[in-house]
Amino acid sequence: MASVSVRNVEKRFGDVPVMRGIDLDIADGEFAVLVGASGCGKSTLLRMIAGLESITSGDIHIGGRRVNDLEPRERDIAMVFQSYALYPHLDVRANMSFSLKLRGKTREQIAPQIADTAGVLNLTNLLERFPRQLSGGQRQRVAMGRAIVRHPKVFLFDEPLSNLDAQLRIAMRTEIRALHQRLAATSIYVTHDQVEAMTMADRMVVMNAGGIEQIGAPLDVYDAPQTLYVARFIGAPSINVIEGMTEGASAVKTKGGTMLPLAGARASGSRVSAAFRPEHVQFGENGALAGRVDVIENLGHETYVFVETIDGRICIVVDRARRPRIGEGVRLSVRPEYVHLFDAETGLRLAA
Repeated sequence: MASVSVRNVEKRFGDVPVMRGIDLDIADGEFAVLVGASGCGKSTLLRMIAGLESITSGDIHIGGRRVNDLEPRERDIAMVFQSYALYPHLDVRANMSFSLKLRGKTREQIAPQIADTAGVLNLTNLLERFPRQLSGGQRQRVAMGRAIVRHPKVFLFDEPLSNLDAQLRIAMRTEIRALHQRLAATSIYVTHDQVEAMTMADRMVVMNAGGIEQIGAPLDVYDAPQTLYVARFIGAPSINVIEGMTEGASAVKTKGGTMLPLAGARASGSRVSAAFRPEHVQFGENGALAGRVDVIENLGHETYVFVETIDGRICIVVDRARRPRIGEGVRLSVRPEYVHLFDAETGLRLAA
């Protein structure tokens, strides 16, 4: 396996910048997830690492070797695509063997590698089947097996679970994570699904508009988002955001006139966005925010309650036994230490 280093990489189409000064280090054996909305550049970055997309400037190193001018086949990487990309006229064994045959491996050399990989992925009983005879999850396991059998330096996953139904996606992301722990393989995984990113990543790389917004362990990014974009993108249900001005040393006066307490002193009179997670909102008679219950979503293990206030709609996560009624008037409070402040102009986090 190998580390991956991306240094000041840019990509332009004519005069139009697509990727802006990307700096990223992925350690040997790490599972890194590139996450962001559609069009943010995550798949483009993955393709540049793979050599499928050229770069305008900067450097990419794999295992300490500069690979800017190397063809994809020379970079010793393996890629798993969203579309599986299996050969329909070949059975599972032949699909998994294909790249090894191209490298001049003999049948005797190939057979044990296929057997070992098929065992790891529970494909042993499917080796004689053709892709049309497989389910979506089985096809994706074959695509992963075709990558694993080569023993590459780096695995690249480009939204491999997007074509699967919700239940199968959950099962497959668990399988991929378990497989990574077994192989200790350097892996870069692209997804637009922040739940996948949170549950699978050693480190998460949040991208936006061709740049990197924040890099960190999933819970660190969730608990301390460095930009308003990251705060809004990471977390389900989405974080609550209220616009206002800092008032005195430790409060925000919202546009609706509500005084929202803060932890720590800040300069008064600054335009800010105050953000807080739904699980950090509580019902209480002395709550600063007043409103009326508008929508209730029952998820079984928990309930999402949406309250219309003068400052906009607020989401609260509650136990289903404590849910209020539609139309009921309520007051809401947020503990000051759970309120994140961002500059209203730049979207950057404001330190306490």
